[in-house]
Amino acid sequence: MPGASGGLCVFEVAELGHRVSKEEYKQRVPDLRTQLLEVQFQLRQADFPVIVLISGVDGAGKGETVNLLNEWLDPRYVRTDAFDKPTEEERQRPPFWRYWRALPAKGHMALYVGSWYSGPLAKRVYGKTSAAELDEELSRINTFERELVDDGALVIKIWLHLSKKQQAKRLRKLEKNPETRWRVTKRDHQHLKLYDKFRPIAEHALRVTSTGEVPWVIVEGSDARYRGLTVGQIILEQLARRLARPPVEPVEAGEFRPITPPVSGEPVTLLNTLRLDLTVEPDAYKRELEEEQGRLNRLTRKALQ
Repeated sequence: MPGASGGLCVFEVAELGHRVSKEEYKQRVPDLRTQLLEVQFQLRQADFPVIVLISGVDGAGKGETVNLLNEWLDPRYVRTDAFDKPTEEERQRPPFWRYWRALPAKGHMALYVGSWYSGPLAKRVYGKTSAAELDEELSRINTFERELVDDGALVIKIWLHLSKKQQAKRLRKLEKNPETRWRVTKRDHQHLKLYDKFRPIAEHALRVTSTGEVPWVIVEGSDARYRGLTVGQIILEQLARRLARPPVEPVEAGEFRPITPPVSGEPVTLLNTLRLDLTVEPDAYKRELEEEQGRLNRLTRKALQ
C-alpha cells in the first residue's frame, strides 16, 4: 500500500545505544578534522558541488551537527541553509525553485537543515495529503535528486534518529537547562505526540528515496559525540570516494579511430570496426552507463537552452 511502512523497520539500526567517551572523542576529532579539511581543499579544485542533507526527528541534534561541521570545515566554502515554511514568493514558484536557488557552486559544499523532504512528510503526518499523494511527491524528489546527480553534484543524505523515549528525554533535558530552554517549542511537544504516526511515514519515505545514486544513511542521535564523529566520517568517506573517481573525459567529434582495420577489399563501414568479442564487467557497465547518461542529460539541456 502506498505510504505504508511494511517490511523491515529501518530505524532499528539506530536504536542500539551507541556512545563515545570524552577521551575517545578528543583523540579522534583532530585527525578527522584534518582529513575533512584536506578533502575540502581538494574539492575546491574539483568540478562538482557537494550537497549534505541533515534531516531527522526533532531533538536529534540537526542544528548542533551543522554547527559542528561549520567548526570543523572551512566555512568560507560552506553554505548553510535552514528551510522552513515557504515564503509567499516561494509558494508562487515551482516547488523546487527555492532549492535550486540555494544550490552551491562547483567546488563548494552546502549543508541543509530541513529540505525538500520536510514539507511532504509534515503534510502526510497532519493528514493534509493521502498516501498516494505522498508517493507522488517522493517520486518527484527522486527525479529532482537524479537531476542533481546527473549534473555532477554529490548528494549526501543523513537522517538523525531518536526513539520516542529518547526524544522525550532529550526535550526534557533541553527544557531543564535555562540556556537551551528556548529551543523547545510547542511544536516540538506536538511532534512528540505524533511520533507513532510520524515514524512509519518517515520509514516509508526513506525506503522509497534511498536509491543507488543517493542513499540515506541513518545515524543514532542520542549521543552527541557519537553523532558528530559518525556524520563527519560519512561526509569524509563519501567525498574522498568521489574525489578518487576519475573524471569522465568527453570524446570530441573527429577523434574516432577504428579499433581494427577493415579486411582488405571490404567497404569501409562502422560495422567493420566493431569488436564483438569484447565484454564489460557488470559493475563497470553500471558505473559508465550512469556517467554517460549524466553527460547526455547535460548535453541535451545545453542544446535546449
